[in-house]
Amino acid sequence: MTRSLVIGAGLGGIATALRLRAKGDEVEVLERLPAAGGRAQVFEKNGFKHDAGPTVITAPFLFDELFSLFGEKRQDYLEFKPLDLWYRFYFDSTGDTFDYTASIEKTKEEISRFNREDTEGYDRLINTSEKIFNIGFSELADKPFIKFSSMLKQIPSLLKLKSYLSVSQLVNSHIKHPQIRQAFSIHPLLVGGNPFDTTSIYALIHYLERKWGVFFCMGGTGKLIKELESLMIRQNISIRFNTDVEQILVENGRSTGVVTSSGEIISSNRIVCNADTPAVYDELLSAQPKRRKKAVPEKFTRYSMGLYVLFFGTNTKYKKVAHHTIWMGKRYRALLSDIFNAKILTDDFSLYLHRPTATDPSFAPDGCDSFYVLCPVPNLQGNVNWDVQGPALQERIINALNRTIMPNLKETIVDPFWMSPREFKTNYRAKHGAGFSIAPIFAQSAWFRYHNKDPHINNLFFTGAGTHPGAGMPGVLCSAKVVENLIVEEQVQ
Repeated sequence: MTRSLVIGAGLGGIATALRLRAKGDEVEVLERLPAAGGRAQVFEKNGFKHDAGPTVITAPFLFDELFSLFGEKRQDYLEFKPLDLWYRFYFDSTGDTFDYTASIEKTKEEISRFNREDTEGYDRLINTSEKIFNIGFSELADKPFIKFSSMLKQIPSLLKLKSYLSVSQLVNSHIKHPQIRQAFSIHPLLVGGNPFDTTSIYALIHYLERKWGVFFCMGGTGKLIKELESLMIRQNISIRFNTDVEQILVENGRSTGVVTSSGEIISSNRIVCNADTPAVYDELLSAQPKRRKKAVPEKFTRYSMGLYVLFFGTNTKYKKVAHHTIWMGKRYRALLSDIFNAKILTDDFSLYLHRPTATDPSFAPDGCDSFYVLCPVPNLQGNVNWDVQGPALQERIINALNRTIMPNLKETIVDPFWMSPREFKTNYRAKHGAGFSIAPIFAQSAWFRYHNKDPHINNLFFTGAGTHPGAGMPGVLCSAKVVENLIVEEQVQ
């Protein structure tokens, strides 16, 4: 029986462990944190619960597949509740709101309040997104890109889809109103990219949402991880927590096992890394020759932005605040340039506000709400003193919400706390504290991204945000399918 080690119990690692177990492997998962989930940790404080990681489910079938591998049904363990109001946008420059909903007609009614002509533009945008989806997701998301010839075969399709354009350029070709342009170009930020640089392949997210909807897992992402962990245990997958891997052992072009921080050597026939890919090469494979691991050399590599995440409860309910709110600041392109390019922290910001208690009251005591605010900030390549700026940014965010959509927040807030890119680096071993590993620009996508199989170590594989197809829950779950496909191909040969 093949013995496989999976380094990291994030969603990519969990999905890979389950897929390898279904193929008959003996599987052991090593996780440096005390709980599964990777960045999808859960914080509980005085009766308030906070999901620390991803909150939106847009491709539920990828989770259904993991249970069906073993003849089980996801619905027996987890309820994915469809949301009617997907995102409410608040524009601080004007005080306007825009509701992006499951109903195309309602969405178009909302668009017409800003610009009637853009309703037709939205139809064209969805049509374009569907074409991109049919290739970028349906055909390529679970296909390996370890050979350049695989990339060459797709060049005609990619050119036809105008993947050399940015998401912003593609959206702007269909939408004219500046605020609706902002609303429909923010999707790359959900996977760590600047809409003005990210390849338009990521515009497929529009159709991804339209095809399956936007869901919330009742009990939160923490509940989702807990049930996946239980599934692993039922299938005799061994999981070791508080086990930090310091080195991957390699002999004659093959990985033979790992060395943990305690000095223990754990042997294996195959290793799958769900840790941050650039960090793996820098830290766990530092003894290996400095061979190129991807097309773009490290000095030219561009990383995703950092994340500042503020958690708090309130001793009252803010019933007018939606489950998902995108709070747009007065600047858009210039702010993103400051974050991604200049890597400076400015006084202004844009925010993603998550209110799970709008759908699931179990996140807070009776009569209370639970909140999570995600604020894009520079990663650690910028020179930000988070000891000073962390508390200051918390105050600015609370003041902004208090002034706009959450009146009296200063009086109702309970137990606020935050994490910054510094904690992403320390807790999750993310290089430069980047929230989503390397950025999803064209020159770092598909074959140009970190490969799902090391080009020189033939039994070392990668899943997660840094490798193909990219960040976000659908992306990392698909990366597990890519690894499975690669291993199946090897066994056939």
